[in-house]
Amino acid sequence: MKSEAAVRAAAGDLATIRQILAQHGRLSVAAGSLTDDADLYYAGLTSLATVNVMLALENHFDIEFPDSMLSRKTFASIDSIAEAVAELVA
Repeated sequence: MKSEAAVRAAAGDLATIRQILAQHGRLSVAAGSLTDDADLYYAGLTSLATVNVMLALENHFDIEFPDSMLSRKTFASIDSIAEAVAELVA
């Protein structure tokens, strides 16, 4: 079971990821209207926008995505992005 602090941190990360997607993702729908597991590529995310999202995430969280994480799977949903960020921040 996650601690209350971990749950608050995860919720904050999801909100931040949504904000970054809204600013850099060039989605065809509002990032706030997407569920955490919605397919971002179906929502309009392109490979170029993925790079912009990745750079914004790296800047905000002070992380660097390794080559092994540079795949469509990593950026497929808000959940998958949050998992990758959590792994890199830890």
